Amino acid sequence: MAQNIIFVGPMGAGKTTIGKQLARQLGRTFYDSDRVIEERTGANIPLIFELEGEAGFRRREKMVIAELTQMHDIVLATGGGAILDPENRDQITRQGFVVYLNAPLKQLINRTGKDKNRPLLQTADPRKKLEEILTIRDPLYREVADEIIETDSSPVRNVVKKLAELATQHNL
Repeated sequence: MAQNIIFVGPMGAGKTTIGKQLARQLGRTFYDSDRVIEERTGANIPLIFELEGEAGFRRREKMVIAELTQMHDIVLATGGGAILDPENRDQITRQGFVVYLNAPLKQLINRTGKDKNRPLLQTADPRKKLEEILTIRDPLYREVADEIIETDSSPVRNVVKKLAELATQHNL
């Protein structure tokens, strides 16, 4: 039985974009934990943050990750902060091959800086906030990762090709 492939990494690293294309190439179902939360609540992430705070969002995220990681042969993109919860880290490491998509800070800023759907970056200094987030999360991403892939300036198709080869090598 093939393993789940689970993406972790900061917002803007390409987890959803790359995950969708990899799933298509491997003939698997793709899930984005943030989109599943939005579909179930009928609200977007910024509204959930506004109404329930980050703690409320994280509770929902934990339930969705626990459920999705019980599936088989899927490609899953987790939210950037999902790894903050020890139980989420345990679930993803036990239930899949974990790929940390990493990108340089400058690129993350370019991809997310003006995105209004990133509630944690709705601040006067999004760069500083992202640096703070990465300081806390990068060691956790590395801790759970079976593989670290740099998504810096590589075209998506090249990253997907590399991941497909990795899936073949590891019988994923």
